[in-house]
Order: sequence, then C-alpha cells, then structure tokens
Amino acid sequence: MSFSNNITRALRPFEKLPAGLRSRAISLIFGNVVPFVGTSGLIYEEITSERVVVSVRNKRKVQNHIKSVHAAAMALLAETASGFVVGANLPDDKMPLIKSLHVDYKRRSTGDLRAVATLSPEQIAKIRSEPKGEVLVPVTLTDATGEEPVQCQMLWAWTSKKK
Repeated sequence: MSFSNNITRALRPFEKLPAGLRSRAISLIFGNVVPFVGTSGLIYEEITSERVVVSVRNKRKVQNHIKSVHAAAMALLAETASGFVVGANLPDDKMPLIKSLHVDYKRRSTGDLRAVATLSPEQIAKIRSEPKGEVLVPVTLTDATGEEPVQCQMLWAWTSKKK
C-alpha cells in the first residue's frame, strides 16, 4: 500500500491535469494555505515523496534594489521546497517545523530561480516511522545561468500535533 497523508490526498485531484495547468492549480491552492508563499508567487513544478521542485520568477514583487531575486525570497524558495518534501512524507498526526536554515550567498543571481529539495529513502523511512525527529534536507538552488547563487541546507524537525 502506498503512503498517504493530507498533502498527497490534496494533490490527487490534479494528477490528470496537463503539467502546466496542474502546476498553476497546485501553486494557487498551496499559496492560499501559506499566504507568504502565495504572495511571493512561488510555483510548484514537481512534487514527489523523494523530490520537490519550486521556482520563482524574477518579478518586481520579489526583487531587491539591484533587480535580482531578493535574498529573503531565495531563502523562502529553499525553505518551501524542503518543507514540502518533508511534509509530503509525514503522517497526518505529525507537524513539520523548520529548526534551522543555512543559506550561504555566493553571488548575485540572474533571472528566475529554481529550488530542488531531495530526500533519501533512509530519510523518508525515518520521517514516516519515528514519532519525532529531525532531518537535514539538501536544497539545490539554481538561477537562469544554471549556476548556484546560494548554497542551502534546511534542518527540519517533526513532532506530534497538539490535540
């Protein structure tokens, strides 16, 4: 039997939509659940239990004074992708919590940005089976040149939801 939780069940109705429409619909729905994500215009490109890809267009609402994506928007992009891949694996009675985000800014970004967060099979098994814990989620964030303007790691924890 495959794993199922609130997130995977919420995604099911969109499976039959064409990829572009599916991405827009999912981004709209989850942008309403987490208002800051919606305000920033993040786009969910891919969601699986092993990998989540989220992108942001270099538009005025997320730009800094030099017209590239703002540092805080880069961190939001990485945090969203990593949190979503953790959340897609958590049983419904658990809650994800960001414990630490580490972002090293290496250079100015160019154009749109894309974050890819991944989990290993061992990390997935731990998230699904342990009542509480933490996992370090690597995130690769690339810009329009294919380079990494930042290097990121997000430490996520989970615990039981309060009754």
